[in-house]
Amino acid sequence: MQYLSILEALGGLGVFILGMKTMSEGLQKIAGDRFRRHLERIAGNRLTAALLGSTLSSLLQSSSAACIITVGFINAGLISLYQALGILLGTGIGTTLAVQFIAFKISSFALPAVFVGVCLRCFLRRRRWVNAGELILGAGLLFLGLRIMESNLQPLQEYAIVFTHQGLFIPKRAAAVLFGATLTLLVQSGSTAIAVIMALAGSSLVSFETGAAMVIGELLGTSVITAFASIGGTLEAKRTVFFYFMVNVLAVVVVMLVFPSYLSFVTYISPEDIASSAGISRVLANTHTLFSIMSAVIFLPLIGFFARTAPRIIPGSERASSVEARTVFIDPRVLNTPTIALLQARSELRRMAGISRTMYCEMVEQFFRYDARKAVGIRQKEIAVDILQRDLTDFLVSLSRRELAPEESMEIPVMLQLIGELEHVADQSEAVLDYLRRKKEEKLLFSNAAMTEIRHLARTVEKLVDLAVETMDNPPPDAVEQGRTLRNEVGRQREAMLDGHIKRLSAGKCSVRAGIIYADMITAFVKAADSSVTIIETRKEFT
Repeated sequence: MQYLSILEALGGLGVFILGMKTMSEGLQKIAGDRFRRHLERIAGNRLTAALLGSTLSSLLQSSSAACIITVGFINAGLISLYQALGILLGTGIGTTLAVQFIAFKISSFALPAVFVGVCLRCFLRRRRWVNAGELILGAGLLFLGLRIMESNLQPLQEYAIVFTHQGLFIPKRAAAVLFGATLTLLVQSGSTAIAVIMALAGSSLVSFETGAAMVIGELLGTSVITAFASIGGTLEAKRTVFFYFMVNVLAVVVVMLVFPSYLSFVTYISPEDIASSAGISRVLANTHTLFSIMSAVIFLPLIGFFARTAPRIIPGSERASSVEARTVFIDPRVLNTPTIALLQARSELRRMAGISRTMYCEMVEQFFRYDARKAVGIRQKEIAVDILQRDLTDFLVSLSRRELAPEESMEIPVMLQLIGELEHVADQSEAVLDYLRRKKEEKLLFSNAAMTEIRHLARTVEKLVDLAVETMDNPPPDAVEQGRTLRNEVGRQREAMLDGHIKRLSAGKCSVRAGIIYADMITAFVKAADSSVTIIETRKEFT
């Protein structure tokens, strides 16, 4: 039966991860401009970010649930690593408040949330309600997974507690810390784990010192639960979870080195008597509160350093992972300083161009080896490009209303045109990807000659896209000539491909359905090539 419980707990972990992914996608779709900007404004300051994390943890009665939602935010690209670390560091403070409401079980809303999410997603037609349904469904699956894990790990939890009662490893501080972390993992809730520890200490089954070490270990367990939430997530989420885990490990190590002095200070500021059951519970709560506050005070000033060093410690690029569906460089507060605002807009435009090129290159690779996971990443990039187009356009339009120098006024329409063409390249990449998906799902076959031709066309257009993005920074002297030559080559390939396509249809070597998709792919590639040439010519004329 224990083995069956473990298998069912693993199934709960699978439901948990599925819920995490579904909720992240729903968040990304439902988040409008107002919500994203409010979230960014609140989390933009490290103190308010920590307060937000504390509030989430208190309302949800679970620091692990608050951490999971935070990872969902960063997976959806709604917040940055800097903002996420601030929120995560504040979740521990809210856990102590949540102990007062330990009877409240957020997992009890799991199945109703699944029902509501399915109804909204399957029976309503308005996109807003469908996206809301996906978000609610993901949250329901997530907490359903938590409940499945909790119920099926009960035998192991009881065994661990009995084993501890026998005094086999509790006297050791490090082991007590690990037990607190393990208990948090088993019950999937930091506040619940602390309540269990308080019950053990209040019953005199463990000493105050051991209970305090277990309470401190709770934070390590929450870190591991948060790490589970990043499985299959974005590179930014993995970086956030890594730094959060390292911060907690370092905080625990520091406290363990001065543990007797730390406990003396806690008992000094706590008027309760640890000899009583109620008193020791209160002091243990104070132990956790003080530890969380100290961690936040020490590490909140360092989150900017963590955000800057993250790419060096955990290297990676946007090409290898999803990207943030939000602007990074522009700041509406600098609109009154047009020179700086234009510099920010140029940086954001270059970032948008890089994402469009990465998206196109990854789409082309799908012709050689189709990968469903990479296809999801490509679609996420298209969403990011759409958001960048909207936000960057709004920023430039607002900037155009300021008093500008003649050169700056002339640059804004050029940048707006470049934004539109880059978004068009991303749209065509997504269109080709959709045609390729339909080809796979409907089991349509292209002849060897057709596949060779479409791959060759894709590579030719890729050269044009690369040249267009290169032109955004330092346009080569002969960029326009190169672009027009490649565009003429694309035109010749298109004519030859359509002629060959008609011959194969006449000879019965290609089905009508496959032929339609093939022709649509050619059209999409040609449109991407046209947009690339427009980018090259527009950028060259302005310089």
